[in-house]
Amino acid sequence: MKARHTQFNLTGLLVESAMRFPAHIAVARGKEPLHTYDTLARRVARQAAAMLNAGVLAGERIAIVSRNSCEYIETLFACWHAGACAVPINAKLHPDETLYVLAHCGAKWVFVDAAWESALSPRQHELPHVERVVRFGSREYEGLFAHSRAPEPAAVEECDAAWIFYTSGTTGKPKGVVLSHGNLRAMSNCFVSGVEAIDPGDSIFHPAGFDADEIVELLGCWQRACFFAAPTMVKRLVEHPPVASARLDHLKSVVFGGGPMYVEDCKAAFQALGPRLAQIYGQGESPMTITAMPRAMLADAVMRGDDARLGSVGTPQPGMEVRIAGADDVSLPAGTVGEVLVRGPTVMQGYWQNPEASAAALAHGWLHTGDVGCLDADSYLTLKDRSKDLIISGGSNIYPREVEEVLLEHPAVFEAAVVGRRHADWGEEVVAVVVARPGAGGSGLRAELDRLCVDRIARFKRPRDYYFVAALPKNNNGKVLKTALRDLVATPSAIR
Repeated sequence: MKARHTQFNLTGLLVESAMRFPAHIAVARGKEPLHTYDTLARRVARQAAAMLNAGVLAGERIAIVSRNSCEYIETLFACWHAGACAVPINAKLHPDETLYVLAHCGAKWVFVDAAWESALSPRQHELPHVERVVRFGSREYEGLFAHSRAPEPAAVEECDAAWIFYTSGTTGKPKGVVLSHGNLRAMSNCFVSGVEAIDPGDSIFHPAGFDADEIVELLGCWQRACFFAAPTMVKRLVEHPPVASARLDHLKSVVFGGGPMYVEDCKAAFQALGPRLAQIYGQGESPMTITAMPRAMLADAVMRGDDARLGSVGTPQPGMEVRIAGADDVSLPAGTVGEVLVRGPTVMQGYWQNPEASAAALAHGWLHTGDVGCLDADSYLTLKDRSKDLIISGGSNIYPREVEEVLLEHPAVFEAAVVGRRHADWGEEVVAVVVARPGAGGSGLRAELDRLCVDRIARFKRPRDYYFVAALPKNNNGKVLKTALRDLVATPSAIR
């Protein structure tokens, strides 16, 4: 049996910070400081004590269904302090989806905000295993901090579950990705050593929803600020006029990921924000930690005009192994396209109560990401697409991102997405869905985009049909929903 130690517990990171920087601000709401590291650590320990006194056992699941709030932070750490496993649930899910996750993980306690208390209360009878639903800010919640302080974080093993993250479920019911204390510690180490070092006094923004005006306002208050954004959010920020007069001297970095950052968009963001951009590539099964392109690496690619490097997602993060595989998991040589496989300390333990899916995803000791890409001779990874997004037309493979990159070169195109549509003769044909800038669109733009594609890529790759829409459908994380686009383009458009 493996040894259990308190030093493996993630809450030790907070305890250490409270010892080293007790008076430093740990949590603020907007411009208002809320907790120092010392007060936060004390509240976390008291809340953990309340959970233990109420009978929460090691490894039991504690769910959190809430929009962004300061209470979220202390409850997350309290779960770990008590030795429980946190299950953060996307607050934008439909109630039916949330009930499925709660039932599947077998949550014992559920912490909610006011909106989710109203949504779940009438249906709590459907969750007989849930013993307690606690609303943030309620008298019951505040009463948890009246308990005596727990002496120290619970002893755990590195492989003990700390977090269950449920995937989006685009290919069926969502799967619960089990991440251990060791996984999340390794993730933190990867970030500070391979993406962005965090120093005392730095600020990290966690916006409740992406609001460019809020970002600009907070930059006037907090120094050395960092935040994570999906590429679509970076694009919106860059095109927000007040950014030109924002306190960019207070902005340390914007780390983007979670979807493709097109080369032209990256160049525009660099021009607007300067050398403050960094990129990461990961997925729920290895969060944020497969490859990275730190600020200096990205800036170097921009300054040298190296579009190939700029279109990549960087190199493997510290301690991570990445290879490209073909059939039967055989490694492919540099420059060859295949599935991205990953191995390292951040890779999940498996899927909660789903041994078949776990075995398939972790076959032969490597995480099979489902992403298609290639590595160059210097280990820069360039993603092509998800394997399920690959278009096969007339026996030829077409990667949508390659076509999207060309379409975005046109100044009248704001956003573009490419999908395949069934074709009787060719198997599939390429269809582009375009968001045009104001005043552009229609048959004239279609003809111009056709000419651009013929000039830049092989004829068999160019779109055979175009749809011009007001906005691309996206999920809560800003990713384009290509399943919805395939439904949209199932029949030919009026403009051909």
